[in-house]
Amino acid sequence: MIKALFMYPGKPGAKFDYDYYINKHMPMVKEKLTPLGLKGVGAEKGLSGMEPGSPAPYVAVGYAQFDSVADFHKAMAAKGQEIMADIPNYTDIQPQVQIGQMS
Repeated sequence: MIKALFMYPGKPGAKFDYDYYINKHMPMVKEKLTPLGLKGVGAEKGLSGMEPGSPAPYVAVGYAQFDSVADFHKAMAAKGQEIMADIPNYTDIQPQVQIGQMS
């Protein structure tokens, strides 16, 4: 099983609508990608860095789980443009993407 992470770095003055992300974007991702092999989605809202009082390095991190990297790429080839087109509705931050093997 793999997990694709979508990490939104914190930047001064950047916008991120977490309510929209959780209640509109994530359900849309689930609807479009579940028939293409999506196993699960989730998100975390950044609260703090390692040091007390320090800002979180990421305002949010979302994830999508698939059986394989190939399944993720296949699903994104089919529906990725539609999903990425929704990003301006909740943020002006370009997400960093990392795909990892789950243990």
